[in-house]
Amino acid sequence: MKKAISIVLILVVLLATITGCSNNTTNDTQSNTDTQTKKDAIIIKYGLIAPESHSQTQAAFKFAQHVEEKSQGELKVEVYPNALLGGDVQLTEAVALGTIQMALPSTSTLVMYSPMFGALDMPFMFSSTEKAFNALEGEVGQLLNGELEKVGIKNTGYSFNGIRNITNNVRPITQPEDLKGVKMRVMESPIFIDMFTLLGTNPTPISFGELFTALQQKTVDGQENAASLIYDSKFQEVQKYISLTKHVYGFCANIINLDFYNQLSNEHKSIIDEAAELWLVDWQIAEEDGNDANYVQKLQDDGMEVNEVSEENYKKFAAAVEPMYEKYRKEMGNEIFDLLEKYR
Repeated sequence: MKKAISIVLILVVLLATITGCSNNTTNDTQSNTDTQTKKDAIIIKYGLIAPESHSQTQAAFKFAQHVEEKSQGELKVEVYPNALLGGDVQLTEAVALGTIQMALPSTSTLVMYSPMFGALDMPFMFSSTEKAFNALEGEVGQLLNGELEKVGIKNTGYSFNGIRNITNNVRPITQPEDLKGVKMRVMESPIFIDMFTLLGTNPTPISFGELFTALQQKTVDGQENAASLIYDSKFQEVQKYISLTKHVYGFCANIINLDFYNQLSNEHKSIIDEAAELWLVDWQIAEEDGNDANYVQKLQDDGMEVNEVSEENYKKFAAAVEPMYEKYRKEMGNEIFDLLEKYR
């Protein structure tokens, strides 16, 4: 009897061992299949400077999911937010060189390839988000996109970077005179340097990735960005005042290396184009524009003092920077400015 029980136990152990081996083989096979699928997928590295909570990054995640699902895993988008792959200049150069496939630089950065992009940054150029995107989805956008294609970059659509306002630690800013002597961080753009020079500040170009530290260490007194980016970047922790100057409507371009794009199948191109329009453009613009006032309130709730600008003082700000228009018309040409005049 004992011998029979022993035989049964041995058989059970052998069966378990065989089953276990079978399961391991199945798991190994599945793992190899998954690995092979990942190897076969076309990887699209997408870099941007916005933090994860920002509408631009959330749109990028939605874009990535859409592309991967529609392509059944043949395309895989890897999103790198928070300037992990570098600032706007580095990201733009990387796309042009094909080091990464996609990025979302500010249009201000794209003056490195065409000075005409600078016209979008001219102070008090637009009076509403609707007018601004009518321009970018119309003749203005077509002209600028053509400039990018000359240097091997395709623009899949414009995102909204919000309406820029000034923050600082020196004093409330309600009129141009209040800015005198304030050391302002500005983008690495001649237009922003000229703008804030005319407004009486000491403009200091600093990469966005280094901005929080620069404010924290008092390397600069202030900066200017949209309320959403100010909040998501936690600048309220190192800035006291926000002034609703609304001096510039900001935009970003969802750029992709043109050679990379052209080598894709027509089906893959269509998937990317569709996803870009749906998430990177339409969804993101609505999300950013619809939440601007909410973000201003959040900044106030977190302790920032919100300073309104009267209509009279708004006109003073515009008058202070008016000389820029004559200068940059000469530099950029009449074509871009004449087109923009239709949408102001």
